[in-house]
Amino acid sequence: TTSIEAAFGSFHMVDGFLLNNELTDFAADPLGPDGTPIANRLQPGKRPRSSMAPTLIFDAKPDGSRGALFAVVGSPGGASIIQYVTKTVVGILDWGLDPQQAVSMVDFGAANTAKTNVGGEHPVIDTTDDGANDPLIEGLRELGHEINLADQSSGLSALVRQTPQGWVGGADPRREGEVMGDRQ
Repeated sequence: TTSIEAAFGSFHMVDGFLLNNELTDFAADPLGPDGTPIANRLQPGKRPRSSMAPTLIFDAKPDGSRGALFAVVGSPGGASIIQYVTKTVVGILDWGLDPQQAVSMVDFGAANTAKTNVGGEHPVIDTTDDGANDPLIEGLRELGHEINLADQSSGLSALVRQTPQGWVGGADPRREGEVMGDRQ
C-alpha cells in the first residue's frame, strides 16, 4: 500500500518520495459533543488511528520457525482495510484462489458501524429491489444484518509465490493499479 493517506499525500515531494498527510487521520475536534476528549484527538507524541495492514505471509519450516516469504497483501481503504485484507488472505490460504481471484471477490464486512457493507458495484451482486434477489444479501439479512450497498472499492493488491522461480500478482479491478509478478 502507499500509506500516504490521500492520492499524492501532502503533494510535497522530497528526494523523489511523496510525503504523506496521515495527520488528517486525527479527529478534527478534540472534544466530543458532551465535552469528553476524543480518543483520536491530535496531541504531541500520538499517532493517528489507522487501519493500515500491510501483510506478509511466510511459509513455516518443519521446526515451526519462519520460512520463505509466501505472499504479500495490502490495500488502501480507511476503516475497511482490515476486512479487505482478511478477505484476500482467506481466499488465498483457505480457498486456494490465485491472487487475482482473491482480490476480485466481493468486498463485504463492517467498518466501525452497525451496518454490513456489501460491494454493490460488484457484477455478481444483484442490487435490484435493494438486494432482495441476491443470495448473499438475503442470507446476511436473515442473520440479522442491516445492509449498506455502497461501492466498496478496495484497491487491493497481492503477490503470491507460485513456484520457486516466480511470483503471481493480482490487483483489484475496481481501482487503478496493476500487479504483474514475474514474467515466466
